[in-house]
This record gives sequence, structure tokens and C-alpha cells, in this order.
Amino acid sequence: MTLIRPRCKPPEEIAGEQTDVHIYHGDCNDVLLNQVFPRTRYEQYVRALCLLDPYGLHLDWRVIETAGKMKSIDLFLNFPIYDMNLNVLWKDQAGVEEAQLARMDRFWGDRSWRDAAYSTAGNLFEIPEKESNEKLAEAFRKRLVSTAGFKEVPEPVAMRNSKGATVYYLFFASQKPVAKTILDQIFNKYRKML
Repeated sequence: MTLIRPRCKPPEEIAGEQTDVHIYHGDCNDVLLNQVFPRTRYEQYVRALCLLDPYGLHLDWRVIETAGKMKSIDLFLNFPIYDMNLNVLWKDQAGVEEAQLARMDRFWGDRSWRDAAYSTAGNLFEIPEKESNEKLAEAFRKRLVSTAGFKEVPEPVAMRNSKGATVYYLFFASQKPVAKTILDQIFNKYRKML
């Protein structure tokens, strides 16, 4: 079987002669922190919208936290719950590879995700059981406010595959109440379509 990929133009060709377009190559975690974010200083009245679309647990929490603390960046984030469930959030945590745990720690920022992902409540033998995807997403939403410093983080939207399984949650985080109001309207309209 031969796989045919559509030919895409390189970004440099798409940008053409536009001088206000900058193309960076490399690890997005380093590029965002060292080359892009420094250009969006609150003190200079510069604002930015950052779209973080990791395929899996490849994003470093420092990127999210830096964006929140800068107060000049709003962001959309695809929260990769499918990758988390597939590789990290197992019933038996002893079987999870250390490399997978490290990826989750890096994405979450520390190991506190375990408190959000597992609970012994309602379990007679106090055996940790996995919480729902919704509870984990809500814990991350609270973390965006309490730890990253975003003031406005609406409830995320669950994005599902054709079989109805949640693949990721779409988060929005901002400093501005008006931005949250607008996104709440958009997210709620999408939820009604489901």
C-alpha cells in the first residue's frame, strides 16, 4: 500500500514577502519561552493569542505558567486527555513507565496530578481509583487560575472522536472577563450541538 501525502507549501513560502510574519523552527517549549513570549510584554502594551495544540504530552507547564504570569497572553490549549489515559492514568500505577510519568509531570508542572486523577473516596479498602476525565479537566482548569495566574478560565469543551470518546479538552485562558464571556457563549453553543 502506498501512502500519498498532499504536498504542503513550506511556511516560508506561504509567508512570502510579509515582513510581519516570523517563522521559528525547533522545540516549541524553548521557542515560545525564549523567542516569542519576550516580544509580548504587558508593560509595552503588547498582547498575544497563543494556540497550543500538542499532539500529546509534549508541552512543558512552564510555557503555560509563563503565559499566565505575563498577563499579556491569552491562550487556547488542547488538553490531551487521550494520551494521558492511554499512557499514564492506568488503574495500576505501578505498571506505568517512568518516562510516561515524567511526561505527565512536565505537562502538569509537578506530580500533584495524582491527587486530581485518583481518589480513595467511596472505596472501602482505600484503594486509589481513577477519577473521571471531567474531574481531571476541572482540576487543571483550577490550576490555570491558581498556579498559572490566569484570571478567567471558562469550563473547557470536550472534543470527541466519531465513537463519542473524549480525545482532548479545549481550554481557553485569559486575564479579561470580556474574553471569558465571549468564549462561554461560543463553548456553550458548541455544547448544545453535541
